[in-house]
Amino acid sequence: MILRKYASLIGIGSAQIDLILPKETFKRGDEIVGYFLIKGGIVEQQIKRIDSNLIRIDHMNNEETILSTKTITVAKRINQDMEEKLSFNFKLDADTPVSTHKNSYGFRTKLTFNEGVVSTDLDYIKII
Repeated sequence: MILRKYASLIGIGSAQIDLILPKETFKRGDEIVGYFLIKGGIVEQQIKRIDSNLIRIDHMNNEETILSTKTITVAKRINQDMEEKLSFNFKLDADTPVSTHKNSYGFRTKLTFNEGVVSTDLDYIKII
């Protein structure tokens, strides 16, 4: 048991997060509704918070810009092999530039624990 706890502290077998969206393409001004799927790892862990950043990726300069951040403070324990769903909603600005071959968008999600390595997820979206 102690070996599994130390393994999760360095990221081996720790809980994972995945942002589940109903589709990949959205219009400017759309309300995006989905959920975070959190899967427990090999030991019980205390979740501290979830950060989901809307990012723009500039392919011409190979740069990533955070456009908006949504933070959810979570005081919840995730047991081993447990699955938990938490709702997600995000309103796209009406003036967000559309996706092109020069830039794309995505949500970079980070699950932070009281102890252990952060779990991350990246979900690309297209804005039309």
